[in-house]
Amino acid sequence: MITSHRRDVTALASFALLAGWVTLRLWRHPGHGVRANPTDQAQFEWMLAHGARVVTRLAYPFVTYQMNVPDGVNLMANTSVLAISLPLSPLTLTLGPQVSFNVFLTLALAGTATSWYLVLSRQFLRSRAAAWVGAVFCAFAPGMVSHANGHPNIVAQFLVPLIIWRTLRLREPGRAVRNGVLLGLLIVVQGFVNLEILLMTAIGLGVVVAVLAALRPDLRADTRTFLAGLAVAAVLATVVLAYPLYVQFFGPNAYQGLSRTIRGYRADLASFVAFSGESFAGDPRTTKRLAQNPSEENAFFGWPLAVLVPALVWWLRHHAVVLGLAATGLLFAVVSVGREIRWEGRDTGIPAPWTLLENLPILHSVVPTRWALAITPVVGLLLAYGVQHVVDLGDRYPDARPQLRLATGTVLAMALLPIAPTPLPSAPIPSTPEFVSSGAWREYLAGGRSLVALPLPDNTYPDPLRWSAQTGLDLRLARGYFLAPDTRPDAPEPMVALFTAPPRPTSAFFKSIQRTGQVPAVTPQRRAAAVADLRYWRAGVVVLAPQPYEEALRQGMTALSRVQPVRTGGVWLWDVRPLVG
Repeated sequence: MITSHRRDVTALASFALLAGWVTLRLWRHPGHGVRANPTDQAQFEWMLAHGARVVTRLAYPFVTYQMNVPDGVNLMANTSVLAISLPLSPLTLTLGPQVSFNVFLTLALAGTATSWYLVLSRQFLRSRAAAWVGAVFCAFAPGMVSHANGHPNIVAQFLVPLIIWRTLRLREPGRAVRNGVLLGLLIVVQGFVNLEILLMTAIGLGVVVAVLAALRPDLRADTRTFLAGLAVAAVLATVVLAYPLYVQFFGPNAYQGLSRTIRGYRADLASFVAFSGESFAGDPRTTKRLAQNPSEENAFFGWPLAVLVPALVWWLRHHAVVLGLAATGLLFAVVSVGREIRWEGRDTGIPAPWTLLENLPILHSVVPTRWALAITPVVGLLLAYGVQHVVDLGDRYPDARPQLRLATGTVLAMALLPIAPTPLPSAPIPSTPEFVSSGAWREYLAGGRSLVALPLPDNTYPDPLRWSAQTGLDLRLARGYFLAPDTRPDAPEPMVALFTAPPRPTSAFFKSIQRTGQVPAVTPQRRAAAVADLRYWRAGVVVLAPQPYEEALRQGMTALSRVQPVRTGGVWLWDVRPLVG
């Protein structure tokens, strides 16, 4: 008992150390953020501030009008992470949203590993070592570390093993209601962490359960009890999530799926045997052609592990659960390649099954490449079952135990050390202008007005979201970075999600300057459109913080508004209240 306790403590400490290793640079340099994806980090800092606002101001949790004035943002249709932001609100309020983000990310990694370890070691495996191997891979595999670049909601998979455990416990006789309620509550909480992970978990569980039912006749005797518990869980989750999901799919600024471009993000077949840019054997320069960006390296298992996994499946093929896991992994691999197979960064012209699925409701909001990330727990469980089988062989043949341990350690080292994670690259975060940090902006935004930042914030310029987050969202923003429907009359894909609000003449004007550094011709029509847009945004002040093409942006705004800017608090400022009335 004492030995098992020490092993547990050692395992949990190792998870904390690994999580600290991955996020090391964020903690060593307090003014830094993730270099590969500063935009999503800024959005999550804003979401964490929203959670604190819900707690302190009793703000409506599912829609906000503190960004994208006056239309607002449907937070249920975005990554609002209420299950995380609400508990972290004391930290957000005391130390700020950036520290809260770092804590969220670090705990997401460590918590996911801890949850997998406890569930595996208590419910499915006898060997603590096997549980540790599986847990480490499930939490720190290349795809998970890749998403740590700004996607803590995807990394936070600590509820996944609990959902799997409670689902399989539904067959327990006489406890259908109790087990169903527990599973339903876990589903509800996961729904407020990340619905995409919940969907993948449900599909993967469905495949495994179906294979188990087909291959294990003894389990079919529990079908009625299992279905009764599942019905209880479904009813509870449906009742609790019905209104939030209604807001997500039918509320203000609800969209109808992702654009065809985003649904074209898919796993390159070569990425399954390649090494991630965030791993010891990887090189970020060579992974660019295999992934859309550093946050979406969802496969990248490396060729040694890609060889080991099929061998493990063959070796353990007499175990029904292994066959179920293999079927799940194969399914996820097939759909992850998207509508057309890609190899080494080049389209092959060979269609794939996702073509038949991508336009279906719900699935039209899934990024195909992320199905490859769902293979991670499959591989982690296969590794854990493989180690457990070796331990069983050692118990059966004690004389061969040293050789078995040496062989197992060698094979695992060859497969896993090359994909061991390196610390996330970081980069300095632009400092918040004194105009914002001093509160000087408040007099300009009285009466429900908004701040217009130049260029207008979107997925390429997220800094104003950080400014707003640091004010507890009191600083209201025109436009922003979020998913919203394309409502333009001439939209190429009506109502699909854009990464900001639909463009307006003035936002497009400054986007052009941001992209080219050139000021378009300023005509009377453009001036009239600018005044109309400022009125639409209920603008009180326009500000320009230091950035590339700052002079061109300043000239463009001055020409449009005919208002001379003032340099104050680290920004150029245009007081547009007299202009818009």
